[in-house]
Amino acid sequence: MKIKPGYLLREVAGNYIVVAIGEEAVDFNGVITVNDVGAFIWKKLEAGAEPEEIVKAILSEYDVDEKAAAADTADFIEKLRKAELLV
Repeated sequence: MKIKPGYLLREVAGNYIVVAIGEEAVDFNGVITVNDVGAFIWKKLEAGAEPEEIVKAILSEYDVDEKAAAADTADFIEKLRKAELLV
């Protein structure tokens, strides 16, 4: 699972936003903002990480229990799927 080509994560004034580039910018009507954990998950997805790998990485990076990390990861991935940002 990876982020669809044509979308980049950028930090602007301390906030993370998703930017469409190239042909994707023509069809993408909106702005996606993500928090620090969302940006962390996005970067893992850019590298092709699977959900289980992402949860393990979150557990090593943040002070959160596994159940919450798994739920947050699943929710974020589902939102990306609905927005058609994953391949």
